[in-house]
Amino acid sequence: MALGCSQGGRLCGRAALGRPALKRPPARPYAADGGEGSGGEELLEVCRRRHFVRGGAGPRPWRAYLCGCPPAFGPLGVALRANLAAQWWEAVAAFREQVFAVDAPLHGPAGPGAPPAAQALRLVPAEVPRRAPRGGEPRAEEALGAAGLLRQSLLPGALAQYDSCLELVNKRLPYGLAQMGVCFHSIPEREQCSENLSRIGERTTSSLVWFSSPRTAGQWLDYWLRQRLQWWRKFAIGPSNFSSSDFQDEEGRKGFNLCYGFPWGKETIETLINLGDTELLQMYPEDRSKLLGRDGRKNVIPHVLSVSGNLDRGTLAYLFDSLQLVENPLMKKKNSQRKVLKLHPCLAPIKVALDVGKGPTPELRQVCQGLFNELSENRISVWPGYLETMQISLEQLYAKYDEMSVLFTVLITDVTLESGVVQLRSRDTTMKEMMHISRLKDFLTKYVTSAKNR
Repeated sequence: MALGCSQGGRLCGRAALGRPALKRPPARPYAADGGEGSGGEELLEVCRRRHFVRGGAGPRPWRAYLCGCPPAFGPLGVALRANLAAQWWEAVAAFREQVFAVDAPLHGPAGPGAPPAAQALRLVPAEVPRRAPRGGEPRAEEALGAAGLLRQSLLPGALAQYDSCLELVNKRLPYGLAQMGVCFHSIPEREQCSENLSRIGERTTSSLVWFSSPRTAGQWLDYWLRQRLQWWRKFAIGPSNFSSSDFQDEEGRKGFNLCYGFPWGKETIETLINLGDTELLQMYPEDRSKLLGRDGRKNVIPHVLSVSGNLDRGTLAYLFDSLQLVENPLMKKKNSQRKVLKLHPCLAPIKVALDVGKGPTPELRQVCQGLFNELSENRISVWPGYLETMQISLEQLYAKYDEMSVLFTVLITDVTLESGVVQLRSRDTTMKEMMHISRLKDFLTKYVTSAKNR
């Protein structure tokens, strides 16, 4: 059954079920262009136009987003980061034994793992820096010294809960503490995106703190390195752009950086390091007996493995990874390209868009609303395109949804009212097929689940 019709400038589906699809040239990854000035600006323009990032008062370079200068993500970028965080939580905490969720305040007193006092970011009332020292009043320096520190890492919060959680596992090692949240950092002067902006940046951080016996700490570090690198590559079109490199800190402790190869160079998205027992001993200086965990029949002070990720930077990495430039055979201009954000199905902010074609508008919108409710109740994210009043052609609509990384577009027409059949168009193949409306929920659920398990 063909859907060859038009309404108010919007063209309905052009291919009947079973008709051979147009042969399309292979997609060309955006990263093949190279250079922040060429492909980087092209992606940034798409991300601004489709609200993955916020443009602010004027154009901002990529470094503004990499260093955490506000504004950062728009609505679709926030949804993408939330999907990335949910996948991280499933992989690290939700389905693993002996990993527990913890939380920590955004500010508090200094503790082990906190930066030196000179580098600390403090939370103070606005009047404190303006207060001049007077007789009998505390000096501003003293008030600053007593102020709480903004957290620059999630590690101190996890260490503070080590002993209570050790009791939870009956003192058996290994076990881990997982959390996510906003951390703050000082932005180096060379990375300032504007002279008028504050030098304090923000980042959404994921953290796993793993406590293991000293005997097995090296093996666990290698294990988590393999797991984390495999996880980052799982959702990528170009897995080789995610890589690892080893390092040693000032105290000679071994660690690894997981990086993404942006066009201008590699940026760290996650850091793994074996911190030994130093931070734990500093956290509990009075009674070392409460640090002892069981390694078989032995009681040992564990080593601390920190796995800390920057989910904001990881989100940007997947945006770069996903942009594909595809030749559009329907356009007569030479070198005409269709831009597609081919985000992994698990990460795509919107799984399906609902739109209407030819037919009685009120009845079609009623069908869309019912389908919207059904899919949303099953946690399938839906874009309500049927609410749009500005009429555009289907090719323009598909171009918009491809840049929004919408996996499927569902077209509701008068045929749907007669037989319950809708047209389903795929982002990745551009093929259109007919499907009964009752099958959509199961099809979309199975599609995303299958992609997750690959």
